[in-house]
Amino acid sequence: MKKGVDKKERLLSLDALRGFDMLFIMGLASWVVALCGFFPDSGAMQWLSSQMHHVEWNGLAHHDTIFPLFLFVAGVSFPFSIAKQRASGKSEKQILVKIISRGLVLVFLGLVYNGFFRLDFANLRCASVLARIGLAWMCSALLFMKLKNRALVIIAAVLLVGYWLLMWLIPGGPETYSFEQNLVGAVDRVLLPGKLIYGGNHFDPEGLLSTVPAIVTAMLGMFTGQFIRISNDKISGNKKALYMTIAAVALLLIGLVWSFVFPVNKKLWSSSFVCVVGSYSLFLFALFYFIIDVKGYRRWTLFFRVVGMNSITIYLAQQIINFRQISRYFLGGIAGLCPEVWTKLINETGYIAACWLFLYFLYKKNIFLKV
Repeated sequence: MKKGVDKKERLLSLDALRGFDMLFIMGLASWVVALCGFFPDSGAMQWLSSQMHHVEWNGLAHHDTIFPLFLFVAGVSFPFSIAKQRASGKSEKQILVKIISRGLVLVFLGLVYNGFFRLDFANLRCASVLARIGLAWMCSALLFMKLKNRALVIIAAVLLVGYWLLMWLIPGGPETYSFEQNLVGAVDRVLLPGKLIYGGNHFDPEGLLSTVPAIVTAMLGMFTGQFIRISNDKISGNKKALYMTIAAVALLLIGLVWSFVFPVNKKLWSSSFVCVVGSYSLFLFALFYFIIDVKGYRRWTLFFRVVGMNSITIYLAQQIINFRQISRYFLGGIAGLCPEVWTKLINETGYIAACWLFLYFLYKKNIFLKV
């Protein structure tokens, strides 16, 4: 645990966007579904409710954007972090050790999240959201630390195109991107220890091979962070937001065209998925950056920043602390007196409130879990 984080030195839009993203993991998705329950005959509300769930295979819903947006945001923060470390006099070796240790700690925390301390290693799922963040961010950070921009762009393109070619050519045939026959699942069944999460130990969406294109998701964030760090004397904040929006449109077009031959698929983390969701992430960051850091509208961000500044904490805490029981303790009586649709909404509101108040207590005490 780290105390004394100087909030004034932080990019507020980054914390707010991270918090906005984590809110969907912290119960906002379920809250939206509960709210949509009030309008069962509304096509718009049915569509909105469907966006709060992952698509089954090919395609994209809002819920599929949460994880890559978090990885993108982790990438954005790295250029600020490495510049601060270098300015404080840390050697390249010290920075290198910190990058690798952070990546490995996230892998271990992923195991903890999956139940490491039950000691049932035969049934332990080794792949995880945190492991993917750790490995993809670590590889991207190491590349960013050692290479120039042109080389990084070439590597990003090679990773995406190379991944597409591997998936297309092996095993080959019309079912090459199917759940049953894709290369990602085949690699994990051979190399990934422990339990795979889908289809009776058949496939894992956070497996080994699909981490390769996820590196590019983190790289897109790092390119963005590096761009934001350019002095406003050279490029104004308004122009930065505009250029990021233009880049987001370009990424979207590339992803949509690519999707005709390599479908948008989160579970495969397809190259078209990287581009389309990279576009979404970049556009959202440009919007938050423009409103918060360029125009200076900051007061409304506290609700999100409280979550964003302790995102790993709440991700792990939801596995350890029974926030739903806390909600039932205080609101269960009222919820029990209400019709079912109100009961669901009250319960989901209470859950979010319990999580947020826990994080607000840590925020006020200036306590943040940093990896």
